[in-house]
Amino acid sequence: MSNHTSRHHAPAKSADAGDHEFQSSLVRAINEASPDGILVVNDKGIIVSHNRRFVEIWRIPSDRLRGLEPGTAIGADEDPILLTVVERAKDPQAFLGRVRELYDNPQMNDRCEIELKDGRTLERHSTGLRGDDGQYLGRVWFFHDVTSQKQTEAALRDLARHDPLTGIANRRYFFERANQEFARTKRYRTPLSIAELDIDHFKQINDRYGHAAGDEVLKSFCSASQRLIRETELFARIGGEEFAVLLPDTGLDGATRLAERLRRAVADSRLSLSAGAISYTISIGVATLRWADIGAEDCLRRADSAMYRAKQNGRNRVEIEA
Repeated sequence: MSNHTSRHHAPAKSADAGDHEFQSSLVRAINEASPDGILVVNDKGIIVSHNRRFVEIWRIPSDRLRGLEPGTAIGADEDPILLTVVERAKDPQAFLGRVRELYDNPQMNDRCEIELKDGRTLERHSTGLRGDDGQYLGRVWFFHDVTSQKQTEAALRDLARHDPLTGIANRRYFFERANQEFARTKRYRTPLSIAELDIDHFKQINDRYGHAAGDEVLKSFCSASQRLIRETELFARIGGEEFAVLLPDTGLDGATRLAERLRRAVADSRLSLSAGAISYTISIGVATLRWADIGAEDCLRRADSAMYRAKQNGRNRVEIEA
């Protein structure tokens, strides 16, 4: 009888089996660590793989996760998941149309942004999968939530276009829009007018009440004026106490009527501050586009000339430059 005790060993795994297990484990780990939602669908429309981030991004309810693996859609037809995704899209028809186009054209790749009904924005990237022999195997979809990035970009654009004190458009954005409207006016031969406004004796307000009071006057003036200006028009601060109104599709008569409403509203107002009650007036010049003008600056220059004439003629008045 042998003195050595027999021991039973588990069968050794083949190198190929070990490599396959390692590769599968690595793919799962990468999928779950990815900040992107990932979905893989084979050429039969069956979901081969997806990660938890995909479910989170698309907010897929648990009753639609009917896959072979509990809590997933893996092994199931993609239609229930696709239905959920389409319901989330802001433009479901366009979304579904593009998905079908990509499935019908395996050679096509896709990279775009998708707006959702809840206000989020997703970046989508999709590419077809092919085997070593070039045979089409299916398609992989990546979804990345870029909502914060889009919001930051929008906020930066807003800061670049608006005056920090008053919140209205700044000089840069005024000329950007004015040149766009000038080009449109020239193309379609529609009217375009500009009104330039200046607060009378503003330096005296600053000297008497202080710059903080002067800032309150500017903010109060902008707030009151904005209520009289239509959404299609643009009110901007183009200098210290100088402002301009861009009036698309408006001739000289319409621009002059708006200018008079603004002038009267300011003249009838009284701003109460801790430094005292402040009354002030504005002088306004109005001009309309001429067909010989080579840019919106020409029209603004005439409005500026008319505005200074209003000051010379006693202030608190509107002058026009046809």
